[in-house]
Amino acid sequence: MEPPADPRARRLFGGSARALGDLAASPFRADRDRIVASPFFARLNGVTQVVSPGGSGLLVHNRLTHSLKVAQVARAIAERLTADGEHRDLLEKLGGCDPDVVEAAALAHDLGHPPFGHLGERVLDRLARQRLGLTDGFEGNAQSYRIVTSTEIRGAATTGLDLTAAVRAAMLKYPWTRLDHPDPHPRLLDPPPRGATPPPDDPGSGSSKFGAYRTEVDDLRQAREPFVGRIPDWQQTVEASVMDTADDIAYAIHDVEDFYRVGVLQQGAVSAELMAWQRESGHFRAITDAALTAAARRPGSAIERLRRQLHRKDAWIADDEAFAASVEHVREELVEGLLAMPFDGSIEAEQYVARFSARWTTRFVDAITVVEQPSVRSGHVLLAPAQWHEVQVLKFVHHRFVLARPDLALHQRGQARLLGTLVEALLDWLLDPEEESRLPRRLHDLVELAEAELHPRTPDRLGRARGRAIVDFVAQLTDGQAVAMLDSLSGRSGALWTDAFVL
Repeated sequence: MEPPADPRARRLFGGSARALGDLAASPFRADRDRIVASPFFARLNGVTQVVSPGGSGLLVHNRLTHSLKVAQVARAIAERLTADGEHRDLLEKLGGCDPDVVEAAALAHDLGHPPFGHLGERVLDRLARQRLGLTDGFEGNAQSYRIVTSTEIRGAATTGLDLTAAVRAAMLKYPWTRLDHPDPHPRLLDPPPRGATPPPDDPGSGSSKFGAYRTEVDDLRQAREPFVGRIPDWQQTVEASVMDTADDIAYAIHDVEDFYRVGVLQQGAVSAELMAWQRESGHFRAITDAALTAAARRPGSAIERLRRQLHRKDAWIADDEAFAASVEHVREELVEGLLAMPFDGSIEAEQYVARFSARWTTRFVDAITVVEQPSVRSGHVLLAPAQWHEVQVLKFVHHRFVLARPDLALHQRGQARLLGTLVEALLDWLLDPEEESRLPRRLHDLVELAEAELHPRTPDRLGRARGRAIVDFVAQLTDGQAVAMLDSLSGRSGALWTDAFVL
């Protein structure tokens, strides 16, 4: 097959293998079909978004339903922008905005997320760096990119999805590695791009968020090549910016929706926080940071901390009038609207939730614009200031009244311990010389893949390859598979482990 003339449509491997979408007119639509047909995509149905569905007792979003909704919002944004003559020339100048590219990237953006949501991501990163000696550690976005670009194992057919350059570039929310690409590294910019700063507890570890491991840096360069000279090497493509914005919108709306359904979001608590700040905003703004910290349990203090944080991190857009208006709008829509009627599972309640989500989604999609020279902390595609502040307040409600709950912390501490124990058990298995022939085939292949990626003179090459293989193996499990596998390895289960996708 002749390579396509459009460099954005160039595939990683050349594309001899046919997928459902290969007969489609658009190579980018073919990418979308390859992603949806992948077992890695199907796996997301069993991966936590915020809390495990089994722990909630009710239907909540998982990584699959979240990805589908991000794709829906992302395509709506792309179609709106490309239909608007006002933005057409600028979009072309910046590298293009194809709705199929945006949708495919949105569907693929969470392929690498491990069991138990963001908790699993943090735990695997700590174990990868501190226990397994992997400088790159673990990052969900980089893992997604690794899945779609994995190289050959022993000359067999590629294990990646052979996606076009445009779709791979659009997956890169953070188009840099943890430590050394591009040069100078974006964490050294002042201010650095969003996600490029090191974690506060480990300032020497490199960026807290990044889009690719060093083993995939050549693939990253190839994906970004058509955009050289159009955008800075640390900046998202327009299509990645659309996907990233859609992810923020979906997260802000659908997680609030989930925890209203579950009964965690209560009108009284949310109302007390927002209304206390509105009544006493002058007082809150006047007190020192130390006094605000001392009053941490006082209603209104948490959202005042959010206001100050926005000014510290995003002074380019933070505005007190817009912030106050966003608090009022969220109070009207959420406190006096959605939360005023407790969710009872009725058709009427479901319709009310659907109208709430549709209203907010339309409001945000209609507020999208494109700028030629964005702030370092932003992409080329962004929300208008009013709606940007509303997203921050909706996310605050989720963080304050869901993620900060002690009962969720109790649940997550158990999941963190489970992942740590599972990693140790797999490492023991790999190091047992008598068990080499009985290793899971997938784990065996992943060791070979990781070893082939490393330079022959890499210190402790086999040890590093085993570490990366364990991380890859665990990251490909669903929540249920992780629990069941540890039960088997610890002798607590009487059932044979038969999941062929894993073994």
